[in-house]
Amino acid sequence: MSKDLTNSEIDRKNVLNNRYAIEAVYARIGWKGIPFESKVRFTKAQLARIFGVDTRTIDRVLESHRDELTESGYELFQGNRLRAFKEVVKKLVDQQEGHDIDVVTISEEFGNEWNSMSVTSQLGVFTFRAVLNVGMLLTTSERAKEMRGMVLDVVIDVLNQRLGGSTKYINQREEEFVPSAIREYNYRQEFTHAIDHYVAKNPFKFGQLTDAVYKAIFHENAKEYRQVLNLHVKDSVRATLYTEVLDLIASYENGFAACLKKEFEKHGEPLRLSEALALFKEYDTTMAAFVQPLREKARSLMASRDMAFRDALHEKLKDYVSAVSSEDFEKFIGERSMSLDERLEENKEVFKRLKDR
Repeated sequence: MSKDLTNSEIDRKNVLNNRYAIEAVYARIGWKGIPFESKVRFTKAQLARIFGVDTRTIDRVLESHRDELTESGYELFQGNRLRAFKEVVKKLVDQQEGHDIDVVTISEEFGNEWNSMSVTSQLGVFTFRAVLNVGMLLTTSERAKEMRGMVLDVVIDVLNQRLGGSTKYINQREEEFVPSAIREYNYRQEFTHAIDHYVAKNPFKFGQLTDAVYKAIFHENAKEYRQVLNLHVKDSVRATLYTEVLDLIASYENGFAACLKKEFEKHGEPLRLSEALALFKEYDTTMAAFVQPLREKARSLMASRDMAFRDALHEKLKDYVSAVSSEDFEKFIGERSMSLDERLEENKEVFKRLKDR
């Protein structure tokens, strides 16, 4: 689906929280900044030059989105930090060469700001992330528009490069996926055993009771979920679920299996499917207060991650969509993430012991 970075703060944050995309954009874009405190910094005058706008336009963006820009790296330098920053700039100008910055034009970039820097008591300074953030908000700059298109292309390229072109099983790249999947599988066995023994014979009982669990957690049955993720009929739904969702499904199914057993022992005969569905509704209502925090978290993570990583919108969960954290980007596309086959090979003995419990 198309993304409009000028209108969606969530989409902007999903770019800015992805350090791999930011690094790739920085390598491609070639803007020169001022190295300070292990980061590249830019002044308002430099931003105006980069985007071809007046500094007053930058001021208006700052005024309307100050909190967002502060979060992405905008700072107001004062006191000792400002003096240290001035010293770095002065050295670069005095040297008039090298140091990863076009020092010949630095005076031009600062303009009046440069002339008054020696006496100013505070100075607004942007990190590279904050510069990109400004570019995502500038609607009157053609250069900013070109930058936004390039950034979105880079985000897709980075995902493709790190995931081999497919995001279907990105959930499996997390370290906790396999232990969680094994636990869920074992509890699933308890659930299917309970349905088999405590619910009267009915060709639809497994599917309908499984869908009842899914809808209780993320509002979609299996068919709807497949459509959202465009899964093939042979693709396993659970193989695409995140660990938090798998853990919650395991809890639901294990608890309801116990309810089915208790109801069977109470009456001494299997429940009809309609009775089992009514029992699940009662079970879900009883458990609501207990599982609500976990369910809210699972819905938010599922909706947000699928939007960011799989470009898939769960319409019934759209109110739960938020920005994906930088920790999640590390978890799923970072250095510690790996494919399921790699994970199994690296930890095969550990997983074997876990499965045999």
